[in-house]
Amino acid sequence: MLSTRFRPTLTHLLSVRFLGSATPRMVASKQPDLLSTTLAFEDPRAFKVKSLNELLRALSIFRLCSFPVLVNNCGKLMSIARTLLGRRGFSLLLRPTVYAQFVAGENETEISQSMEKMSSLGLRPMLAVPIEEDLGEGTGEKRYDDNMESMLECVRMSHSNAWSKDPMMQLKITALLSPELCVKLTTLIAQQPYDLDLLIRAMDGEVFPGLDEKDSAHFFCGLQRLNKIGEASVNKVRVLVDAEYTYMNPALSLVTMAMMKKFNKDSAWIWNTYQCYLKESRSLILEALSLSKSEGFCLGVKLVRGAYMDKERKLAEKEGRLDPIHKSWEDTNDSYNGSLNVMLEAISQNPDRFKIIVATHNEASVRQTAQRMEELGIDKHGGSVCFGQLLGMCDHVSLTLAKEGYAVYKSVPYGTVDDTLPYLVRRAQENRTVLQGIRKERDLLRQELQRRLFHSQQKSKAMADF
Repeated sequence: MLSTRFRPTLTHLLSVRFLGSATPRMVASKQPDLLSTTLAFEDPRAFKVKSLNELLRALSIFRLCSFPVLVNNCGKLMSIARTLLGRRGFSLLLRPTVYAQFVAGENETEISQSMEKMSSLGLRPMLAVPIEEDLGEGTGEKRYDDNMESMLECVRMSHSNAWSKDPMMQLKITALLSPELCVKLTTLIAQQPYDLDLLIRAMDGEVFPGLDEKDSAHFFCGLQRLNKIGEASVNKVRVLVDAEYTYMNPALSLVTMAMMKKFNKDSAWIWNTYQCYLKESRSLILEALSLSKSEGFCLGVKLVRGAYMDKERKLAEKEGRLDPIHKSWEDTNDSYNGSLNVMLEAISQNPDRFKIIVATHNEASVRQTAQRMEELGIDKHGGSVCFGQLLGMCDHVSLTLAKEGYAVYKSVPYGTVDDTLPYLVRRAQENRTVLQGIRKERDLLRQELQRRLFHSQQKSKAMADF
């Protein structure tokens, strides 16, 4: 009998038992040649929808992002620019450039304009309040309550506007619960597994064992905030809880799984994120699948490669621990594609209980997903599998997928320049490998720009001859 208690990792036996019950069904692809042609992601016409200013802006920013020295020091450079230009001058510089490329806007009117354009292209917005904390950045209950109100407003905007069906939003638990407490919870989980029901009862005020009075009070407040967001979003908006650092992820997953058990009775409204650059990622997904079956809740999975690699490795070295990250890019790809296949197998057997968003800019993984969906008979319109990319990046993949009828979401941060600046700096540094490897997207943007200039010259020549 499988344990219904939450553990940070799986035993080898559990992995063997689950894999034995989900042997891949190798079915011949129906239209492999057609699929590989339509998802080649080589067509610059995907950018026809962009204005000339948008093309030039994207080309300029992507060019700057190709210089490691600029990306690695972007936080310092922006801080210097803000000091020299002042708050207003810095905002005037950033708003039409980096901010406009990667952020939807500051208020609901600006956000709506961005989202309506995105919706007209067949893309779905996944709003994200860019708030998170790390150790030593605690801001107190008042700030956490303010963050909760911001997230409840995100739920309202996602649901009340006709931007797309099946709206999604992103949430970071450390915006509502202190990272220090998450680390303490992670230590407790390693010592003793906890029943999900204990977390659910803690939402109603029951004392959580192992915490002192102060931590218990803060944990209760944090759980109350999460509970309010869960109650507001169920049957309306799917909430994707982001993974963060390994020293707090077990606690984040524990809380998220408890929310799943409480709110995911009939469909997946609360989702968890799995970082496939971690060596344990596949075991964690297998555990989540087994737990969802034994506890009777629907499972939503956001599958990413990961974004905290450098810090994780430095911390592991400093503490004398084994590196939790795969040794090579190829190993990470194998981890991602293997975890993806496990989820697709589960979805093919029960598409109403399991959902996944394939959150990646990697074209090979996108094509593999489409291929396996074809082989397993998973309906691209069924809502069990969707794709996700960041706003302002990888549009040639997003637009091509949308054109072929797949559900595609764009992660859409919003807020003021000051609010989103830390987010932009972190994302630039965490995704610098992606940013420095977007040569193909730059080439396609350049081809579209050259096409327009050529047609403009031809038009001018024709008018002159006339």
